[in-house]
Amino acid sequence: MQHHVNLFYFRCKKFRFQTVKPTGYFTFLFYIYVSMSEVETSEDLKCYMLLIAIIFHYHGLDEEEEVILNRKASENGAFEELNWAYEFIAEDYITAFDRARDHLMEMTDKLDKAKRLKYINDTWIANGEKGYITEMEATAMLKLARDWGVDKELVQMVQKNSAS
Repeated sequence: MQHHVNLFYFRCKKFRFQTVKPTGYFTFLFYIYVSMSEVETSEDLKCYMLLIAIIFHYHGLDEEEEVILNRKASENGAFEELNWAYEFIAEDYITAFDRARDHLMEMTDKLDKAKRLKYINDTWIANGEKGYITEMEATAMLKLARDWGVDKELVQMVQKNSAS
C-alpha cells in the first residue's frame, strides 16, 4: 500500500497541491490516519461532512468539489450525513458558515482533540485535491481550527509538510 503526503505551497494567494512519496518513518499526519481507525458515530460524521461541505460551499460548490464530497461520503459511508449537511447549508445559504461554526463549536466537547485535528486536516487535504486552496478558504479553515482549539497543530502540520 502506498502512502502519499500532501504538500501545500503558498503562491499568489493560493496553496498549490503536490503529491510526493514519503521516505523513512510515517509523519505525524500518517499517525493520525492510522490511529483513527475507530468507528465514528453519525454525529461525528455529520460534523465531518458539514466541515468539508461548508468549506466547499464558501465560493459556491462546483462540480469538482461535489465529486470530492461524494467520494469522501462514500469512503466514510456518510451519504445520509452529507445530505444532512446539504440541507443545513440550504436552510439559509447566506448565514450557513456562521451557523456551521456555531454548530461545530457545540460539538467540540463531543469530539476528542485528535479527531477534531483529523477532520480539519482532512478538510484541508480534500480542499487541496482540486489543485489549490484560496486565501478565503484557508482563512475559513483556520477560523474553524481555532474554534476547535487545533489551530496551532494544523499550522504546524501544514508547515511541516510544505517544508518536506
